[in-house]
Amino acid sequence: QVQLVESGGGLVQAGGSLRLSCTASGRTFSIASMGWYRQAPGRPREFVSSVALNTGITTYADSVKGRFTLSRDSAKDMVYLQMSDVKPEDTGVYYCHAVSYGNVYGRGTQVTVSS
Repeated sequence: QVQLVESGGGLVQAGGSLRLSCTASGRTFSIASMGWYRQAPGRPREFVSSVALNTGITTYADSVKGRFTLSRDSAKDMVYLQMSDVKPEDTGVYYCHAVSYGNVYGRGTQVTVSS
């Protein structure tokens, strides 16, 4: 099994920046892709970004394209989400996600953007 642990959430003002980190452990050799989802209060969980580990191809939701950057450190089994020019609508719980014999999620980290 794969376990995911997020860190780096917090309170940030609109227009500011924040970086989230995710560390994978366990059967990390089985991971095909890693990335992030988020869930705002009262809304379904939505895709933010992901990277395919074999190709390095990174995908972004239209709502974050040009503002968020996903990167990875293969040696440490980590991915990062650099969030810039954040907006109040970016508020939510951010979940690290991996595809490994199915979908795996971390417990999430809260991001709150104040206007």
